[in-house]
Amino acid sequence: MKVWLGIGKAIVVAAFFSVCAAIWVRMYGVRSPWLGLFSMFYFMGIAKSAEPQLLFRMPSALRAVDASIAQRDCQDRWGIQRFGAFLRKTPLRYLNHSVYLTGGESSFSELSRKLESAETIHFWAAVLFTPYIAYILSRGLFAEASLFVLIQLAFNLYPILHLRLVRARLTRFQERLRS
Repeated sequence: MKVWLGIGKAIVVAAFFSVCAAIWVRMYGVRSPWLGLFSMFYFMGIAKSAEPQLLFRMPSALRAVDASIAQRDCQDRWGIQRFGAFLRKTPLRYLNHSVYLTGGESSFSELSRKLESAETIHFWAAVLFTPYIAYILSRGLFAEASLFVLIQLAFNLYPILHLRLVRARLTRFQERLRS
């Protein structure tokens, strides 16, 4: 029963976003550069609403994380740790509360799967949005393309890097527990 409720929730969210996209197209047209941006957010919302019944997985070549990256200081140079602190200290943390360890968490492996699923959603959103940015650039809309690159960094690239860092820390912690 719980699985069907989750699937039903994802269908309702997809229907709602489809109506929103249809309204947008009717008002502003299909050539509006903003349609691609909203489509990226729609994809992320639909994918998130499908959890926990459908936990997404990274492509196998990108799935594994090296626990040693949690020790490197390159995250400081790029501001990934500051980005993570920013997320934890603002209401943005509630956009994906499932990636935070709570008292009722069943296991570290379950948390790791949720982290990978969140990372995967951002990954596929970035993969799907990047060609759209190139399309907007080819239309000569340089200001919009530049803004979309910044949005891509803030809403996809940095969350991916942060979630990989958290997964590496969790892997390192689990390795310490085993030894």
